[in-house]
Formats: sequence, C-alpha cells, structure tokens
Amino acid sequence: MGSWHTNQVIYQIYPKSFQDSNNDGIGDLKGIIERIPYLKSLGITTIWLNPIYVSPQVDNGYDVSNYYTIDDKLGSMADMEVLIQRLHEQGMYLIMDFVMNHTSDQHPWFKDAVQNPKGLYRDYYLWANSKDGGYPNNWGSFFGGSVWSRDPGKTKQYYFHLFDSHMPDLNWNNPEVRNSMLEIAKYWVNKGIDGLRLDAFIHIDKAYFDQNVPNGSDEPVVAEEFYAHLPKVQPYLKQFCSQLRAIKPDLFIIGEAASASPELLAEYSRPTNGECDAVITFRSLVDKIPQPDSELPLTYQPKQLDVEGMKQQLATIEAKLAGISLPVLYWSNHDMARLASRYASKCYRLQSLKCLATMLYLQRGIPIIYYGEEIGMDNLKLDQPIDFNDLTVTDFYGKAMQQGYTHSEVMQMLNQTHKIPARGSMRWNQQQNNAGFSEHTPWLSGKTHLVDVATEEDDADSLLNFYRSLIKIKRTELFTSGTEIIKNTPQGIYQFVRRLGKSAVVVTCNLTDQSIEIPMIKNTSTRFAEGKIRMLEDTVSYGPWAFTIKDILED
Repeated sequence: MGSWHTNQVIYQIYPKSFQDSNNDGIGDLKGIIERIPYLKSLGITTIWLNPIYVSPQVDNGYDVSNYYTIDDKLGSMADMEVLIQRLHEQGMYLIMDFVMNHTSDQHPWFKDAVQNPKGLYRDYYLWANSKDGGYPNNWGSFFGGSVWSRDPGKTKQYYFHLFDSHMPDLNWNNPEVRNSMLEIAKYWVNKGIDGLRLDAFIHIDKAYFDQNVPNGSDEPVVAEEFYAHLPKVQPYLKQFCSQLRAIKPDLFIIGEAASASPELLAEYSRPTNGECDAVITFRSLVDKIPQPDSELPLTYQPKQLDVEGMKQQLATIEAKLAGISLPVLYWSNHDMARLASRYASKCYRLQSLKCLATMLYLQRGIPIIYYGEEIGMDNLKLDQPIDFNDLTVTDFYGKAMQQGYTHSEVMQMLNQTHKIPARGSMRWNQQQNNAGFSEHTPWLSGKTHLVDVATEEDDADSLLNFYRSLIKIKRTELFTSGTEIIKNTPQGIYQFVRRLGKSAVVVTCNLTDQSIEIPMIKNTSTRFAEGKIRMLEDTVSYGPWAFTIKDILED
C-alpha cells in the first residue's frame, strides 16, 4: 500500500444527496466543495464519490453514457477540478467510482453495436442466440428477470445485462474493451484523482453461455457461480491495475467484491498479485432473521445483527488478510439499508449507534463512513412499492399481500431493509427548508428521523461529536498499524485487543439490550467508557450497549 493508504478514514458521498448548491433538488459537486470544512472537522481523510459521469440515471449513475464528462446535473469538469484542488489543499484525497462491468444502453458503443451488427463495437458487448425459442440460458439478473434482453436492432440475438436491461455488460474478453476502459481510467488519474473504487469487478468474466443452471427449470435464477470470481477476473484486473500504477504508483485501488469470501479477499488484495489494495465484501456483515416467514423471500424480511456470526467472520477475515492487506470496515453504503435502520436498538438508539461504531471502526482496517451515518440518519419512509423502482420489491410486495400482511406492514419491512431509502438527502439543519439540503424538494424524499448536523454540533454528547472523538482515536498509530486479536467472550459481548510494540488496548462492547457480566481484565486503565458499567469483585457488568476502551498496563 502507498504511504497514505493505511491511515485513511473514508467518507462515502452519494453526490445527488449530499448538498444542492443551485436549488434544483439534486446534490452537486459545488455542494460538496462547500462542505469540505465539515468533512475536515470530522476527521475525514478521503472522500469516495459515487458515479458522477454522464448518465440517463436508470441506476443513479451506474449506467454511464459518457465516461469523459461530468453529468451536467451534478456540475462541470471545472467543478471537478476545483474539488480535487480544494481537497488536496486540505491534505485530503479523492476516490472515484469506476463502473467497469457495464455501460448504459445510451453509450455510443452500444448504440453503434445495435446499429451495426458487423461493426467494431458489436464485440464490445455480449450477445447470444435464442435457445429453443427462449432465452439463451436460465441465468437471472440481480435486478430481477433474465440477464438477457432482445437486441433492439434488426437481429434476433439477445444481449447480456447482469443488472438493469438498460445496462449491457461489456465483453472484457475483447482486448479493445480492456484498452478502452484503461484509457478512461488513465484520463481520470491524470486529472489528479487519488484512487478508484472498482465497481462490480468480480463479474468481468463469464462462463460459457451454453451452460444452464442445472435445476430442471427454464425460469431465470441468480447464478453467481457462472458470472462471479471466474478465472479471467484476476488476469484482467492485474493488467488494468499495473498500467495505472505505472502512471501513479501510490494510486489507491479498492475493489467491490460483494460476494467475496475471506480467501478471495486475500487473493484480490495480495501485493504480489498487483491487483487491489483493499477489497469490500458484503459478507463482512453477518445478520439473522429472528422469526423468518417461509412463505416470503428472505431479502426484505427485517434482520438483526448476529454478534456471534460477526465474531467468527471478522476473526476469519483478519486471519486471512494478516500480512496481506487491511480489511474494509463499514456498516452501510448505497447498496444496503442504513445502520440506524438495520441494526440500531429500538430502546437504546443513540447508545447503540455509538457502540456499533466503536466495535467496528477501532478494529484493524480502513473505515468507510456512509454520509449521514455520523448523525444517525436512517432510511426514508417511502409510501408505495413503485417508489423503489425495483422488480424484486414488486414481487415481495405481491407475495406479502397474498399472505395477509397489510400495506403498512409490507412497506415497513421494505423501508427498513431496502437500499433506495438509504439514499435520502443529507440533513444539515432542520430549521431550514429540506433540512438545509436544498430550497427545492429533494430528488428523493420521504419521512425520516429528525436528526441534523446543526443540532448535534452544539451537543457535546451527540453522535456527531462522538464520531469526531472516535476518528481521532482511530487515526493514532496503535489503531492504524497494530495487530488485532478478537477474544472468545460470552454471547453478546464483542471484545478485541490491539497491540503495537509495548502498547496494548482492549475494546469491549456489549451489543445487546441486556446487561452482561464478564470476567475482569486485570491491570488496565480506562481511556474511554460509556454506558452503565459496574465493577464487581472479579467481574464487570456491562449495561445495554455499554463499551470501554482500556489500556493494558505492563506488569
């Protein structure tokens, strides 16, 4: 890793939702520039921007129609250059989202591929013929339905789209595609950005299209075994990353590998492989459904944190990545429900959010804080299934209503678990229109918990000021460079020890609504404690969501 990589605290900004500078209801780059002092005061070192390229916005910017230009709803190239300059002036860094698996169907490459079936750009995408009068195979899209859609042109072929039908997948087996995507990335590196987040890179290799899911059905089914983590992903990735580092050796490359196991995290981030510096996996979060309804898809049934599962999974990730790379530590992002909606205690909301942040971000790894997390923003409350623009929501809603759930009950489940309500506008000041985000109604709106930056700035015990303190602790050498051991503790208690040289700290968190008594660790000095904590003869009682940070003293 480059010299600046290991000491990062990354802040993810969904540009449309952070700050609107021209009052059209859509956040923009000038709005982000205005808020750099806030980010600096929070202790943030690096910001990651979701896509800002020209896009029809079918999937909120992940459907790119021009990689070389800023979407005019978000600003201009001049704004981008100012943003890079201002961040660098503050000693901060910028990571751009790089959409490498697919483009928009409005991209000139795809338009040409449709119009000229024998032309150069036809092979930039993936095509197949019908099989027995149906789809080429029974693979399912992540967005519902088949991965195949009919050629909108004159042929009878189908094109492949792992996501929305307006987002055709690129053919990375074509060296021209690999070169074209590399040239795009070089353009932005030469603009002065400091890193790239490689979106969905694990899908750039696919199995043979003749291979059906052998389940006896023609109905489309999600089949990651045929389009994720396949053999050519790493060679393509190595070639791509090595040529970028030839231009900028300290470029930070973080990959999104949603379904990666701990073993694959190590492979994608092993320095000798020359691929990613760090990798995000959705499998680092472990939860469970308390009372699952077998008649409904599990996706949108409310979940709770599986503390014991988290211990096991994070201990495994730590063991697999030791000496290789840093784990990526996050509670939420644009692809999942917000932390406050997903895991916060209903009885101890504020205390639980402080405890959860402490438990995760002080572990070995690079924190990524999703905008608004630091003030306790939760998911918006949308009114109708159509507001989610998601076929899987329509399916879930229909099945739930058939099972006798009320509209209100189904919407509560969806709002608590879906990613779209997690993309609401940042709440700066609730005394202002739309909480200071814009004078115009935000592009996405709904009821939400009334938290805001202005109120929390003036409250010494607020979540915002707690995050500031926690980030200061995180950025000390012990917590950026020290080793970590996750302890074998009673259920509900998450405890780990960080060591660097002769210094050692033990962090203990009660992640439940109940008090838990645990053995006392001798020879410690309390650095930080919050919640109800009682010292007994040989044990310590941690009240609901109580936590401590203690220095371990030498004998």
